[in-house]
Amino acid sequence: MTQLSDIQANIASELNALNERIRTRLHTSNTLMNTVIENYLKVKGKQIRPILVMLSARLMGSVNEKVLASASAVELLHNASLIHDDVIDETRMRRGLATINGLWDNHIAVLVGDYFVSMALQEAISTGDARAVASIANLGKLLSLGEIDQIYNARFHQLSEEAYFGVINRKTASLFVACVEMGAYAVNADEESLRHLSHYAELLGLCFQIKDDIFDYFNDDKIGKPTGNDLREGKITLPLLHVLLEENDEDSPMVMLSRKEQLTDEEINRLIEFAKAGGGIDYAYEKMGQLYRKAIKELEYFPESSDRDAFDALFRYVISREM
Repeated sequence: MTQLSDIQANIASELNALNERIRTRLHTSNTLMNTVIENYLKVKGKQIRPILVMLSARLMGSVNEKVLASASAVELLHNASLIHDDVIDETRMRRGLATINGLWDNHIAVLVGDYFVSMALQEAISTGDARAVASIANLGKLLSLGEIDQIYNARFHQLSEEAYFGVINRKTASLFVACVEMGAYAVNADEESLRHLSHYAELLGLCFQIKDDIFDYFNDDKIGKPTGNDLREGKITLPLLHVLLEENDEDSPMVMLSRKEQLTDEEINRLIEFAKAGGGIDYAYEKMGQLYRKAIKELEYFPESSDRDAFDALFRYVISREM
């Protein structure tokens, strides 16, 4: 099993049940809200987060109603964060389609995002497990802190790998960890199993964000964001960060970054080429390889099974994905 599509096919009935649950739970008595939500739900994405919840449950038990509620909770909170991010970043298109704020306006988008957050908490409460509620609440906190940390690092030029990994741990890896926590809680998994799987999930989340950051150094219409978008927002990601920290030349772009609040397109292109020429992309792939090897060690705690193989395949997919 090497493709995400294989994993999706293996849990197709569970995913269908999840999507129907989300659609039903989000239905309201308000026609406008229903119209906005129904349009939004037409594009589901890869659903890696709820897949993680289900795979975790299968590895340590089986998928039940609590698992579906848990998967729904993380998927709703994840989508709430995307909706709010689109407002903050003034994003008008996502996955080739208009965003809620692009199709309607920021006011409606913020309210819909808030509604998703509330429903995520309600789904967590429906599991009857206080640990699940705490996990979702803590996740919301970490996602917010991760974004604030990223803004702080960009504005005050906190350029170090430690700062970078601290940000992506909160803003991305925390969601992956919450997914396996929710799946484990729903089947009453033991603490040692959860410890190993949580570390795997953290490594997977870090890898996912590094690969996402690599996309910003190349032109690809499938990704849905322009090359250099992170740099336009003042974000220095791992490929460029590594080369900047290794560079000792007085003419280093580090000087330019420290003196300017807004970069021109020419300066952004220069930084992108600087990162590529200095081996920044190769370094980022090396880091992902290191994370993968650590993650496989965590999976070795569990007996061999098709579900354990799925976790291995999911990590390899994250590294090799093209969008």
